[in-house]
Amino acid sequence: MQAILGVLFHSLGGVAAGSFYMPYNKVKGWAWESYWMVGGVMSWLIVPPIAAYLTVPGFAEIIASSSGTIIGFTFLMGLLWGVGGLSYGLGIRYLGMSLGNSVVLGFCAAFGALVPSVYYNFVPTDGKTSFTEMLSSSGGRIVFVGVLVCLLGIVISGKAGMMKEGELSEEEKKKTVSEFNLVKGLIVATLSGILSAFFSFGIEAGKPLADAAVVAGYDHLYANNVTFVVILWGGLVTNLVWTTILSLKNKSYRDFMNTNTPIKNNLLFSALAGTIWFLQFFFYGMGESKLGSGASSWILHMSTIILTANFWGIYRKEWHGVASKTKWTITAGITVILLSVVLVGIGNSL
Repeated sequence: MQAILGVLFHSLGGVAAGSFYMPYNKVKGWAWESYWMVGGVMSWLIVPPIAAYLTVPGFAEIIASSSGTIIGFTFLMGLLWGVGGLSYGLGIRYLGMSLGNSVVLGFCAAFGALVPSVYYNFVPTDGKTSFTEMLSSSGGRIVFVGVLVCLLGIVISGKAGMMKEGELSEEEKKKTVSEFNLVKGLIVATLSGILSAFFSFGIEAGKPLADAAVVAGYDHLYANNVTFVVILWGGLVTNLVWTTILSLKNKSYRDFMNTNTPIKNNLLFSALAGTIWFLQFFFYGMGESKLGSGASSWILHMSTIILTANFWGIYRKEWHGVASKTKWTITAGITVILLSVVLVGIGNSL
């Protein structure tokens, strides 16, 4: 029953993560940095402490009494993840829900599985598996094969994107993805996929915060909400700095005063997107508390997002008008990525 609940919670988190960008498509007349800033403030500054207060009322005292090293390292992981989150938005902006999420999350799943073990190879830690130890076990070798399969799936998906770009006119591409740009999209999606994995590392770094919440008598189901507050501080700083720079450079701060745009609706949809973005972490924390394995939880989370995002890609007709061969190519790429996620999950369980 605990495993079933874990899968259910992760599925809810994955649906939220794969769907959060949809309200942004309802924003009219605003620059990307304007609506991303509003959504970011909501998802990284306002909603996390509210969720923490409702589930772990003493979260502020727990954070205040924790060591500076734990807070600092957890914040740093959030800062690096913030760059991944920022480029994630750009990846979806340039590639669309389907291709963008497949590339970003494929890299994210792969690096999230490998990077910790490589780190522990140079900085040995009791109870943590190093890369060398991983390759010496059957489960570890399956994880490594899964990562290679994942990279193959990304290559196939990228090939589908190239085929799509060659088949559709600029006007046809803009109908579903208004700023479609394959080269820009693949670059930022790769960066995002690598750095987004740092959220998983942040959860591990902030584990003492969650443990302190349990010791204080709070339900372990919500203990990770304390850790999320600190991680998301880091994400807020990264995104707020960059969107502010863009806002000043492009003078897009005028969007908030432009009465020719539906300001109230834009604020509402942006805030809704930010809230849905946070819900992925809320349910992720609940799922991770049930499954008990950070790595396996991360992989399950990624696979659900990929499936959800591609559902929305089909709904938005992002592959409408391309040849059957192209549709089969993107389908094959997504299937291979999902297969890699299963392999990594099996390897981690072993």
